[in-house]
Amino acid sequence: MVRVEDAVIAKLKKEGKTYEILVDCEKALDFRKGKSVSINDVVVTEEIFYDAKKGTRASEHELEKIFGTSDKLDICKAIIMEGTVPLTADLLRKELGVKRKRIIDTIHRNVVDPSTGKPHPPQRIDAAINEARVRIDENKTAEQQVQEVIDAIRRILPIKYEIRELSVRVPAQYAGRAMPIIKKYGKLLSDAWENDGGLRVNVEIPAGLQEELEVALNSIAKGSVEIRIVKTR
Repeated sequence: MVRVEDAVIAKLKKEGKTYEILVDCEKALDFRKGKSVSINDVVVTEEIFYDAKKGTRASEHELEKIFGTSDKLDICKAIIMEGTVPLTADLLRKELGVKRKRIIDTIHRNVVDPSTGKPHPPQRIDAAINEARVRIDENKTAEQQVQEVIDAIRRILPIKYEIRELSVRVPAQYAGRAMPIIKKYGKLLSDAWENDGGLRVNVEIPAGLQEELEVALNSIAKGSVEIRIVKTR
């Protein structure tokens, strides 16, 4: 269990009043994400406060009225899930690092360099983010920030959104293993079996994923997969 002096204060404002509890920051965040963490390991104490720093305890009668239960652990769960949990400096750095990587991966997969038709390497995108002095916002999801980051780095990296329809032919002996890979990377538009048992499919994917798809398919088909671009948009 985390020491009281190392705990953070989770807060929930409800019907005009603020309810506070002391929690282990990392375990509280894991609990919010649905990971297998016992609420007993998350809270430092079952006490619920109006002001945790002053030690002002919330009225038990009022807690039952507001939360519909007298079970303090259930109330603690509600505060963690519905309220705010401040991040420690270490966890904030870790969370921002994860968001930054997710943003870079999303850009890498969904846009291309218009001069080559190929995705920008993640390292180049990362360098452009640094050069553009983009600040990753801890209060927004990675997905909410992708477009903002793209807008900020456009002056540094030429960027083009492109969706490609690909025609993919897989020899018969590899078709069964290839189909799950194809579905993982894009939207299946059509599929047909050829006279020799080979599989022909049309799939729609972000342009940045074509190279990954080719590598994944040829790794199981020993380089025998045929891929051509049908159209782009």
